[in-house]
Amino acid sequence: MPFAQLVIGPPGSGKSTYCNGMEQFMSAIKRKCSVVNLDPANEQTSYPCALDVRDLITLDQIMEEEDLGPNGGVLYALEELENNMEWLEQGLASLGDDYILFDCPGQVELFTHHSSLRNIFFRIQKLGYRLVVIHLIDSYSLTLPSLYISTLLLSLRAMLQMDLPHLNVLTKIDNLSTYDPLPFNLDYYTEVQDLSYMLPHLEAESSVFANSKFEGLNKVIIELVEDFGLVGYETLAVEDRKSMMKLLQSIDRAGGYVFGGAEGANESVWQVAMREGMTTMDVKDVQERWLDAKDEYDEKERREWEEEAQALQANRAKTEDPQSKDDDDTSIPAASYAGSGIKTIRKQA
Repeated sequence: MPFAQLVIGPPGSGKSTYCNGMEQFMSAIKRKCSVVNLDPANEQTSYPCALDVRDLITLDQIMEEEDLGPNGGVLYALEELENNMEWLEQGLASLGDDYILFDCPGQVELFTHHSSLRNIFFRIQKLGYRLVVIHLIDSYSLTLPSLYISTLLLSLRAMLQMDLPHLNVLTKIDNLSTYDPLPFNLDYYTEVQDLSYMLPHLEAESSVFANSKFEGLNKVIIELVEDFGLVGYETLAVEDRKSMMKLLQSIDRAGGYVFGGAEGANESVWQVAMREGMTTMDVKDVQERWLDAKDEYDEKERREWEEEAQALQANRAKTEDPQSKDDDDTSIPAASYAGSGIKTIRKQA
């Protein structure tokens, strides 16, 4: 049974960067992985592309023939793909049981109310794939109360629309320290704690939100999110190995990969990582690593990298040294006793 991630998110949330990083990470842990590009506007992929929707239809072709703009062209392209699923099914069949990363377009209407992307996902699911939706959102959305509330609504709507196992992920968490300090700890945002505490900050953000006309609306929106109780967030710094490992562990639990079912599932490298507790990182650790003590951790990692590079260089120099044998070990051709299986080596005088 093959597994797949459906990577969605607004423009600039880091979908292609994530697919590139996750593909490299999976290669490092010896998990067979392929990336499928479903974004007809993604003209330059940073990852090796196993299947590309642009081989079926291009955005420029749609815009020219149908007289559509970029957004309308992407919607048209997904409708075209939905009507030509045989092309995608044949391509996926050629990839066997590879773990698939689907890099999806960034138009939010595709995963909030337009039906084509959802229908495509359900067709893929019928092929036997165990799917997990990975909804990426730039962590900059935490810096303004209005952005955070909007992000909650977007995440909730996408979860209801996709109707599949779903993880919301705050990307670029390593950039969060470069913005203004947050009024709450990181776990307040990732766990979507009592949102009523956000209302005073929302009103302080702009005089518009303090208007009595918006006060009731803000409360209703907050109650809506809390009543569903569905939204929560993982965090990700795509260049940090521990962060990637922690996220992949959550994805494997959501999609059932931890229970096996595919050739190569539960590979030994991954089992060792899980057994050694390398992913015991909670949101408080993320807070300390990327916000409270980022400079200290960066310096520590820099020293570790330098020591690792020096050790690697020393080992390489040792293996390439032609004087690898001691002078006392210099030998002449061995003589063997016939039939005895014993060889003797005489030392040179």
